[in-house]
Amino acid sequence: MTEPAKPQEQTTPTLVLVTGPSGAGRSTAINALEDLGYEVIDNLPLSLLPRLLDGPPPSRPLALGVDVRNRDFGTSALIEMIDRLAADPDQTAQVLYLDAAEEELVRRYSETRRRHPLAPAGPPMAGIARERDLLVPIRSRADVLIDTTGLSPHDLRADIDRWFATGDGRRLGVTIHSFSYKRGLPRGMDIVMDCRFLRNPHWDENLRPLDGRDAAVDAYVAADERFDPFFERIKSLADLLLPAHKDEGKAHLSIGFGCTGGQHRSVAVAERLAAALAQDGWQVSKRHRELERRDAQASGNKGPQV
Repeated sequence: MTEPAKPQEQTTPTLVLVTGPSGAGRSTAINALEDLGYEVIDNLPLSLLPRLLDGPPPSRPLALGVDVRNRDFGTSALIEMIDRLAADPDQTAQVLYLDAAEEELVRRYSETRRRHPLAPAGPPMAGIARERDLLVPIRSRADVLIDTTGLSPHDLRADIDRWFATGDGRRLGVTIHSFSYKRGLPRGMDIVMDCRFLRNPHWDENLRPLDGRDAAVDAYVAADERFDPFFERIKSLADLLLPAHKDEGKAHLSIGFGCTGGQHRSVAVAERLAAALAQDGWQVSKRHRELERRDAQASGNKGPQV
């Protein structure tokens, strides 16, 4: 497939209608747009679209997923909505149409063993043929047409990025976690570092009630002669990996630090790395699992999910 060239000067649309036959990659495209900073609404009933568009202007661009599974879906109704958007001077809307060869759609349904929404009791081929016929007029209205035949999800996300990235949409989000090995690793970690070799403030009676966010605890942990070489290598590794993950199209990276209780050493190291990465301009958030759990228990809540 010849890849379409992105125009040199392209205004970020205020609204993207994402549609196409089931199985062509609409969910992947929706998720990619959300990672780029779009506010995503999937399968909104078509009858509610006018109310959404007549409401207050959104603070960021919208991406709306529309296909035959939408309640009250109709080809004529969707075309009318596209025409309305095109005539609205306050909207710079675009229709993103994801398509794939018929045999490719059949193959995907065969691999996933899912039922086609237009042929729930029959073979997917019947639903695929019917859906493609329904969508012919919509396809002709597409502003951006991406044929996903032979594309991997990574390739599709790269295409979405080329066409729809906003000014700040290419930022990699980094979450720094601290945790206790007693309760296991948090879910979804990309990188995990063990801090249990560092000197433990737990054995100092004055520091035990505090946590790694306290300056005294941080100083105690940093006084370990192994701390500086350890932290320098962690920071160097982050400096190498974060730009590489960003260039690869990854939207988020999770880095975890564990210690015995998840109160002191892991928290101190996580705080330091988060501050260093934020100073370098990365978009950083912090999660101290055991501290959140402790605070939640103190307030009578169940605490965060692991």
